[in-house]
Amino acid sequence: MKILLSAFACEPGQGSEEGVGWNAVVEAAKHQEVWVLTRTFYRTAIEAFLATYPNPNLHFVYIEPFGWSENFKGRQGGLQLHYYLWQILAYLEARQLHRQINFDIARHVTYVKFWSPSFISLLPIPFIWGPVGGGEAAPKPFWEDFSFKAKLYETARDWGQRLGERDPFARMTARRSVLALATTEDTAKRVRAMGAKKVQVLSEACLSKEEMARLGECQMPGLSPIRFISMGRLLHWKGYHLALRAFAQANLPNAEYWLLGDGPERDRLQSLAEELGIASQVKLWGRLPREETLVKLGESHVLIHPSLHDSGGWTCLEGMAAGRPIICLDLGGPATQVTAQTGIKVPGYNPEQAVQGLAEAITNLAGDAELRSRLGEAGRNHVREVYDWDIKGEFFAQLCEDIVNRKSG
Repeated sequence: MKILLSAFACEPGQGSEEGVGWNAVVEAAKHQEVWVLTRTFYRTAIEAFLATYPNPNLHFVYIEPFGWSENFKGRQGGLQLHYYLWQILAYLEARQLHRQINFDIARHVTYVKFWSPSFISLLPIPFIWGPVGGGEAAPKPFWEDFSFKAKLYETARDWGQRLGERDPFARMTARRSVLALATTEDTAKRVRAMGAKKVQVLSEACLSKEEMARLGECQMPGLSPIRFISMGRLLHWKGYHLALRAFAQANLPNAEYWLLGDGPERDRLQSLAEELGIASQVKLWGRLPREETLVKLGESHVLIHPSLHDSGGWTCLEGMAAGRPIICLDLGGPATQVTAQTGIKVPGYNPEQAVQGLAEAITNLAGDAELRSRLGEAGRNHVREVYDWDIKGEFFAQLCEDIVNRKSG
C-alpha cells in the first residue's frame, strides 16, 4: 500500500506538533510505503537522522512557498499565512506525485488544527483528516481572571476559529474526508457541523516505549514534604493561577508546589503566590532541560494540569507514565486522557468552583498514600495500553487497509 502523508510540522527528537508529525510518519512506514510532504525547514534534521537510521519505506518531499524557510517563532500572523500557502503548494506537489506513484490513500497529519483546509483532500483517493483539534475554549466565567491582553488573545482565537470553520475550503476538507479524527468531543462537534460524515475522537499524543521506560524509572519519593508539580508554558489559559489558589486553600503546611516552565504569566504567578502567603512553599523553576525536568518529576508525588483549553499534549501522559496521579480540569484533551482510575478530574464551570474542587483533590491526594499509589500504577498501565506510538501505528495501518478494501470492494 502506498500512503501520502501531509505533515507541515515534522522533526525528529522534538515534542509538540513536530513530534506528532515525526512519530506518525515513522510509525506509518513500519507498515506501508510512505511519502511525506513537509517543510524544507526540517530537511537538515530529517536527512541527518535518516543518514544514521535509513528507512527504505520513508520518502520525504520538501516544499516551502517563496523559500520562506524560517520558524516564524512569535509571529502567528506570518505563520498562519505561511501554513495556508504551504497547503496549496502541497496539493500541487501531491497531484503531480499521484500521477507518478498512484497513492492508495492520503492523510493530513499536522498541523493538528481543524479550522484550516488540507488541499490534498482534493486528490481522487480516500482521505483521512487528523487527528485535528483546537475546538476547545476556556469557559467564559474563567475570563474574569484574564488580563486585558489575555482576553484579546482569547477573542482573536475565537474569531479565528469561527472564520476558519466557515472557510469553504476547510468545509470541503471536512466533507471529503472518509474519516475525520478529532482530539476531543469539543472539536468533534465543530467538525461535524462543517460537514464531516464520519467523526471519531482520538488523541494525537502518544509516547514511545523508550519514553515510557525512562519515565517508568521515576520512583515515588519519601512522604515529607508532599510535593505537587506542574509542567508547561506559563500562559493564562494553562490555569496555573487556579492551581495556586487551590494549593493555598488546601492549606497544607508540609507540602510544596513546583512549577516548571516559562512564559508571560511568570511574574503574575510569582506575585499571586506572595499575595496568597504561600511563596515559601512555591518554587518557579523556569524552563529546564529535559533530563532535569524528569528529575523534578521524579521528586514529586502528584501532577497538576489545570488547563482550560488544551487539545491534548504530553504533560498528563508523561505524569501517568511516571506513575503520578493526575489532577486536571474536566475540560479538553486532559479530560479524554485522564480517567477516574488514573486521577481526579474537577468540573470546570467557574473559577470559584474549580478552585474548590482542585483544593479538595489536593487535600485528598496529600493525605492518602495508598490512593496516590493506586492511581499512579493505573496511569502507567493506561499509557502502555492506549498511548503507545506502536499501538497508534498499528491502528492507522489497519484503518488504511480497511478503508482501501472497502473502496475496492
